[in-house]
Amino acid sequence: MTLIIAEAGVNHNGSEKLAFELVDAAHKAGADIVKFQTFKASKLVTASAVQADYQIANTQKKESQLAMLSRLELSFEFHLELIEYCNKLGIEFLSTAFDSESLKFLVNDLKLKKLKIPSGDLTNAPLVLEHAQTGCDLIVSTGMATLAEVETALGVIAFGYIAKQTEKPSIQAFENAYYSQLGQKILKEKVTILHCTTEYPAPLQDINLKAMDTIANAFKLPVGYSDHSAGINIPIAAVAREAKIIEKHFTLDQNMEGPDHKASLEPEQLKAMIEGIRSIELALGDGLKGPKPSEIKNKSVARKSLVAEKVINKGTVFTEYNMTIKRPGSGVNPINYWELLGCKAKNDYQVGDLINE
Repeated sequence: MTLIIAEAGVNHNGSEKLAFELVDAAHKAGADIVKFQTFKASKLVTASAVQADYQIANTQKKESQLAMLSRLELSFEFHLELIEYCNKLGIEFLSTAFDSESLKFLVNDLKLKKLKIPSGDLTNAPLVLEHAQTGCDLIVSTGMATLAEVETALGVIAFGYIAKQTEKPSIQAFENAYYSQLGQKILKEKVTILHCTTEYPAPLQDINLKAMDTIANAFKLPVGYSDHSAGINIPIAAVAREAKIIEKHFTLDQNMEGPDHKASLEPEQLKAMIEGIRSIELALGDGLKGPKPSEIKNKSVARKSLVAEKVINKGTVFTEYNMTIKRPGSGVNPINYWELLGCKAKNDYQVGDLINE
């Protein structure tokens, strides 16, 4: 089944009460995982870093990234309460670490076994390396990235997984690790790549779901999709293209103040998306072509058989003039039409009788 990550992100607006309510909404909608973002704002951005255009548009406020993110930071102490609450409900807790201190906290204190590397840090090789050195399974998002940048990151990850602590990181060492047999083996065991378009909301013409196939063919790794489009159609379509993971932002109210609310689903939409994904999974089936139980009963109704077009007495030769093909399909298969032509009937037939030879 597709792993569905309900991305709460920073849609709690810095409120612990809203964070708990987001967990409730994700659980109620049927998500497998609810994901937050863990960071120290002062370690994430400089004081002069400006907002993205979408952040200004969505918040209706022009300020520094530092000011905006400082309001959205959750304390480490509260994370402990949050993961305990998730465990109580039975939904997996996940968070993205945007700095080294936050990463260490997620692994050492929260004991997470799965980590998400965000698109913005794909080229942040030191942090990517730290993620791999934890030994955790990794979900790697690739918004804004070229195939070459993805391959470079995978080299860093392979090195982090297999290199000895004494081995010095280098571009050549990353490349060697990526192309090694052990490196490829561990990447296949522990890494899933997410296709992503980093815009909020992402324009349909820039979604490029076919890139999932390109990524899968290039790296021979499981591929998923991190969605920033409006609505629920695109992630459902991604599942039809065999996405192994779907990640989707959600909020309690799209009209709340904050950078990501307008590109997020509300709870009922999240539930509808998950139901749609589960329906698509059922419809995809096993790929084997053959009659299914529900349609077998219709074979005799929908298919046709060889039928007497005229009275045919025993010993009469079957011709194109005294044989026809009609429903039902419970008689002789029409594939035998040519074999019967020119043969003598073994039985008597009235007009409309199924031929039984």
